[in-house]
Amino acid sequence: QVQLVESGGGLVQAGGSLRLSCAASGSVFAVNPMGWYRQAPGKQRELVATITLGSRTNYANSVKGRFTISRDNAKNTVYLQMNSLKPEDTAAYYCNVNKWNVDYWGQGTQVTVSS
Repeated sequence: QVQLVESGGGLVQAGGSLRLSCAASGSVFAVNPMGWYRQAPGKQRELVATITLGSRTNYANSVKGRFTISRDNAKNTVYLQMNSLKPEDTAAYYCNVNKWNVDYWGQGTQVTVSS
């Protein structure tokens, strides 16, 4: 089992920045990739960004150039630096890791961007 604890969400004005963190604990060996998804009210959960153990990254087109995902393998932690935030970035953000084809999810952290 893998446990995920997220932090860093909040309320920010458009154009502002936030940094999300997600710490993994438990059976973290071979956890790969790590990533972030988001879900706005009335919408499906969507990929934001993922990063592999080898630091290969993948971003949704809507966040490219504004968000940066990174990970600290020694701390089993993944980060999401979000800059130039827009109201349409408002959503619950969920940390996700995959281990041996099993997905694990965090509890979610709310990000609200005011215009």
